[in-house]
Amino acid sequence: MSTDYEGFVVEPWRIREIGLAPDNFAQAESIFALANGHIGVRGNLDEGDPAGLPGTYLNSFYETRPLPYAEAGYGYPESGQTVVNVTNGKLIRLLVDDEPFDMRYGTIRHHERVLDLRTGVLTRDVLWESPARRIIRVRSKRLVSFTQRSILGIWYQVEAVDKPLRVVIQSEMVANEELPVTSADPRVAAALEHPLVSEQHLAGVTRAQLIHSTRRSGLRMAAACDHELHGDHDYEPNTFIQPDWSRMTIGAHLDPGETLGLTKFVAYGWSSQRTLPALRDQVDGALSAVVNTGWDDLVKEQEGYVQEFWDGADVQVDGDETVQQAVRFGLWHVLQAGARAEGRAILAKGLTGPGYDGHAFWDTEQFVLPVLTATAPLAARDALTWRQSIIDLASERATTLKLHGAAFPWRTIRGQECSAYWPAGTAAFHINADISVAAARYVFWTQDEEFDRDVALQLLVETARLWSDLGYHGDDGKFHIDGVTGPDEYSAIVGDNTYTNLMAALNFRYAADTAERWPQEALALGVMKGEIAVWRAADDAMAMPYDEERGVHQQDRGSTEREVWDFKGTAKDNEYPLLLNYPYFDIYRKQVVKQADLMLAMHWCGDKFSLEDKAKAFAYYEAITVRDSSLSACTQAVIAAEVGHRELAHDYLTEAALMDLRDLEHNTGDGVHVASLAGAWLALVCGFGGMRDHGGKLSFRPALPKRLSRLAFAIRWRGCKVRVTVHPDHAVYELEDGVHGYAELAHYGEMFKLTTDEPVTRPITPVQPMTPRPTQPAGREPITSE
Repeated sequence: MSTDYEGFVVEPWRIREIGLAPDNFAQAESIFALANGHIGVRGNLDEGDPAGLPGTYLNSFYETRPLPYAEAGYGYPESGQTVVNVTNGKLIRLLVDDEPFDMRYGTIRHHERVLDLRTGVLTRDVLWESPARRIIRVRSKRLVSFTQRSILGIWYQVEAVDKPLRVVIQSEMVANEELPVTSADPRVAAALEHPLVSEQHLAGVTRAQLIHSTRRSGLRMAAACDHELHGDHDYEPNTFIQPDWSRMTIGAHLDPGETLGLTKFVAYGWSSQRTLPALRDQVDGALSAVVNTGWDDLVKEQEGYVQEFWDGADVQVDGDETVQQAVRFGLWHVLQAGARAEGRAILAKGLTGPGYDGHAFWDTEQFVLPVLTATAPLAARDALTWRQSIIDLASERATTLKLHGAAFPWRTIRGQECSAYWPAGTAAFHINADISVAAARYVFWTQDEEFDRDVALQLLVETARLWSDLGYHGDDGKFHIDGVTGPDEYSAIVGDNTYTNLMAALNFRYAADTAERWPQEALALGVMKGEIAVWRAADDAMAMPYDEERGVHQQDRGSTEREVWDFKGTAKDNEYPLLLNYPYFDIYRKQVVKQADLMLAMHWCGDKFSLEDKAKAFAYYEAITVRDSSLSACTQAVIAAEVGHRELAHDYLTEAALMDLRDLEHNTGDGVHVASLAGAWLALVCGFGGMRDHGGKLSFRPALPKRLSRLAFAIRWRGCKVRVTVHPDHAVYELEDGVHGYAELAHYGEMFKLTTDEPVTRPITPVQPMTPRPTQPAGREPITSE
């Protein structure tokens, strides 16, 4: 393979890769993955080989596997769930005078892939000389439709360049394709080895359909494809099919300048309940609809959908081209992860790879949903409605744990708990508050009364009941929650984790408020006035551990009194992440923070702390935070900006934004980090935009770092569109599409009414740092874009 590799070119609206590098295949396949929340396809080359990791995924389509333990324990989950690579419909192979078109042979004269974020279409342009010295140009375009959520579309064309030649195009679908080993766990490998069992295969002249089911989980999926042929000659297509494979073949003799091509539409569907005929007809109908639409109109639909999203979501960053591209790339993947999930989970890797077994975690609610709530609220609504749909399973889990209410799974696909390590799974009860508070936040932002009554109420009530069981009123009169793991997974099974406590307090407060708004519906859930009083009392008395001697809030009770980790004695290059190089016993008993924990509390529960509290705590915890998690940098950016360390905040923003484009954690190959990509938006909008929604009121304290000359963003707030433009010395607020004709906002604590009549301009008075710029553990400083 011989071509100069230039990596991903920095451009404001495109992700462009020039050349090919074998070591970069898996990362590029994740970067160029296309999805809509329902289906997802990795950015593999059209011809399939070579590949880093093939992948085609359907949201919530999985296989089960056993979770054996060295020692039995009550309440341990018995089964895991792993995302399945389903039927691959991307494959289009090409033969040139009987020579396979393969990047590993011949000469690559030019190779370029471009993901256009404004159109939602991935294009590829290749100039290739075969070993027999025949030159061809191959062009392709690919999209996963947002408007027709079952559809993958591919436009493909080959052109003879210098000499006459014979070409054959083979368009395939393949089930149970061979995959590289991606997990050291033999149970995962066993679950994914030939996971699909053929149930039916059908073919016509240009159309084929494969229907399979999983061996253990009992899920059924169907894939069907059809083709439109185009070029300079007439063709006689031939389709051949087997249980796990179909191929449609066309061929032609091309003179220089002549082309042969096709448009391929692939429809996917799955169900745990529908019959085979029903699923067969479902994908056949979706395929007929898109064939009727045609490629050109499908592209127009895609562009219209994407442009509508950008109109209310785009972030403009003047002064840092790298961050500008990265934040738009991040928003793109956030959109792809949730846009058409519609009743299913938003996964940690989206539908871009098999990382984390394809599970959903707490980061959906705490990092991704704030972005979607402000930019694509219906997607946030769907994600929270999915949580409510599995509340019966959460209630069963709580009963198993001998608790009341609902205990949502730490990691799952379908809704059952799949975490086999309980200190970082079951004990991380904060996920329950993350979910319920996200539901309340959605209500604050949208004023969606139907959702408030039918979804948020139940989520809030059942999780409040869980916290009532987990906590207790101590002799000091405070409400304590012991034996939990907060966001920092290097501090497990602690008492009074500040983040957990404050989120539980919000859970109590919003449950009480919502129950009082909907008394009849609350009564149907068994909520009485006495229970509401219990929730309010716990909220009022919630413990917040504080170290009087050091003058800082504690991450958890007694945390600042432990021995500090020996950072100087820890090798910079090869001993991070600590969890892979040191025993948990050693990590758990020292002061070392994996990811922002108290800082996360200071962001989302910031009205519980003074600015001085935040400045002192930020300085203290910076020195012991190693960021062995992709979820940390964005929160550190938000708080750094708030306490006046805006240049440090810019560095953390850069790290969050470039997590995948630069493969900072060396695992982008198994899928992008959706939460970190969402975190780039949080770092800009909540950090330098100073946006907060405490108590359901929208406020801003904007201030820019030196390297940025302007920041502009749009958000959707209560049926209107608010545009905020931040300059070094002033901010401009504009209102569009106002349902009520105005919005009440706050700028540096001063309330003002924004109307559609004219923008409002306010001066900026940046916060000055109260402490010197904090230092990080040796070798754990954030990257910069400079």
